[in-house]
Order: sequence, then structure tokens, then C-alpha cells
Amino acid sequence: MSGKPIKEMIISTMQNGPETLKELEMAKKTGKDISLERGTVQRKVDQYHPSVLRLTVSEIEPVSPIAKRIRLVSDTGYLPPFEAGQYINVFCEIDGARTSRPYSLSSSAKQRAYYEITVAAVEGGFVSGYLLRQLKVGDRLEANGPAGVFRYHPVFHSKRSVFLGGGSGITPFVSMIRTALESGEDRDITLLYGSRTEELAMYHGELAAFAEGHPNFHYTLILSDEEKEGMEHGFIDAERIRAHVPDILDCTYYMCGPAVMMEFCRKALDELQIPGRSIRREVFGTRRDIWNEPGWPEGMTGEELFQIKVGDQTIEAKSGESVLTALERGGLRVNVCCRSGECSLCRVQLVSGKVFTAQGALLRYADELFGYIHSCKAYPISDLELRF
Repeated sequence: MSGKPIKEMIISTMQNGPETLKELEMAKKTGKDISLERGTVQRKVDQYHPSVLRLTVSEIEPVSPIAKRIRLVSDTGYLPPFEAGQYINVFCEIDGARTSRPYSLSSSAKQRAYYEITVAAVEGGFVSGYLLRQLKVGDRLEANGPAGVFRYHPVFHSKRSVFLGGGSGITPFVSMIRTALESGEDRDITLLYGSRTEELAMYHGELAAFAEGHPNFHYTLILSDEEKEGMEHGFIDAERIRAHVPDILDCTYYMCGPAVMMEFCRKALDELQIPGRSIRREVFGTRRDIWNEPGWPEGMTGEELFQIKVGDQTIEAKSGESVLTALERGGLRVNVCCRSGECSLCRVQLVSGKVFTAQGALLRYADELFGYIHSCKAYPISDLELRF
């Protein structure tokens, strides 16, 4: 053996091999040392798609009696860009359990001094209760980078946008509206916002001010639980959409809100014969009364207790609580982002047992073939054995 690298030995046997080796040797002495750039590509990728964002709470302010906006700044001074309508998945350590919840960004995508999320109280909410009652300015949080596809696409979507929002589902629309109006986009927006009462309507004052100052933004607040002079009362149904949208077929529709509200609005759009390609949706989790969803096993109340076995560990789970939540409460960490059945990061393999799969889980053929479930949308209806 000559001791030469195999690459050099092979090149030397080729036509003009010796001359090529001389040129390579000269390039090593005078050329650019690319070893100095090792890791450049990954650093650039991390700028736009970081695996972890380390954030500090800079402001907390009420936006309704049951909701607060929380402004977050980066510990490094840099926040990756996002598209209006996207969300971040915020992680918390609560009573020894590490869990997360996705929150839509409500700040304008045109500025990145801070991210703003809006947290509304949820009855029995594990994370919302912590963020609303215990979080304070100066506290630190971790989050995934911006994600989600609920956004305006100028090539495929109509310039005429109709936003159908309910409750805390207003938050991605606030980001879209701020981004479009503050930057002067050539886009006409109609927002129909359903709230139980005027007092509970988040960002109502800001949205009303936008409507007064921008002729291309039309805003209607619809109250379901109270009647007030000058305000509409009822729900976002087909008749109301037709009344506020002059040319219903020349629009792209965006829906965001509680699961029950989304089902109601989808039926209204079907009644208006709006094609599926013109409808975009963002689901905030799964309905809380999952036992009332079509297909739920007859006779089960959501209070039944089952055992979930993972490796050599066994935890207790309630039928009315998702497998993901049960795993987190049991101290088992699962990769997660959207918690709405779309991103597929929380998939686990179902070795044995049965689950009820809620509406909206985007299971692939391969998932069904090899027994994978989206743990955020799966509810135990027997004892289970899982494999991560």
C-alpha cells in the first residue's frame, strides 16, 4: 500500500489524472477553505425554522374579562418571520408535567420586535389557567417556531376575503387584518365575528376603529347571548353571510373558532354552495364535549377510566380526555405541535386496544396500515398499549 488516500489513487489511474491531482493540490493552497463554512446552511435554516424559541414575557394586558394578550420577546433578540394566520406552540412546566398548547399569533407579520398571542379562559383549562393566573412579566417560555397553513395566498386565493370567527378564533384574523391594513395590501376583507356578549368580544374596539378608517375592511359583531341596539343578534348562518357578502362566489372564506361553531358555519357555506376550494379552516383543538360528537360509543359518558401501557410504565386515562393529554399528565413526553390532528407530530403506534378518533384527524393511509393514531385526536375507549 502506498499510503495515499483511495480517492487520489483512483484519480491517478484516470486520463489526465496526474495533472488533475496537481490542480487539486494547488486549489488546496490557494482556493477558498470551505471547511470554515461548515454549519452555515444549518445556521441559516435555524434562523427561519428554529427547533426551539426561548422567549420572555414583556407585556400582559386584558382584551376581555376572560382573555389576555401576551407579548413575547426573544432572549436572543431575534424572532423568525411568520405569515399572518400562523401559530406557535408554547411549552409550560405545570405541576411537574411538561405540556404545550398552540396559540395563533395576533401580532402583525410586518414587524418582529415581539410576538403577540391571546389566551382565553377555558373551563378546566390546564394551560390557559396557568397562563392567565400565574404568568407574569419577566417569565420565560419555550415555543416551536411559527407553523400552520391557515394564511392568505395571493396566487390561489381571491382578493376578497371573508373571515368567519368565533370566540378566541378571532386571534389569527387580528394578525391578518393588522398585516393587510397597516401595510396597505390590495385586498377587501369582511369579518363576521360571533361572540356571546359585547363585553367578551376580543379586540372589538380595535376592529371597529379599523372599519372606520379603512374602506376595504367591513366588520360586523354578532352577539348570541344578548341583544343590544345597533348590533346584530344570532349566529353566523347562511342568511347572514348572504346579507354581508355581495358576491358570495367571488371570495375565499376563512373559518376559525370552536369546533361546534365551525360545523355550523360549514353547513352554512354548503347551503350557499361555496366550493370546497374556496374554504380555509383553522380548528382550535377538539370539541370539549367529545361524547356528543357523532360516532361516540353509545352509553359512554367520558368519565370511564382505562389503563395505558407504554413500555414498562402504565398510566390512568379518562375516556373524555385525549390520549395525548393523558400521556402528558403521566409525565410521558410526546412530540407535538398543532394539537388539532393536522401536523401528525404526535403520532404513536396503537399496539392493542381501541380508541375513538375525533373529527379532523388527517390520518394517512400508512398510519392506518401500520396502526398509528394521532394522540391529540384519539380518546381511549378500552385499555391501551402504545409504542412511541
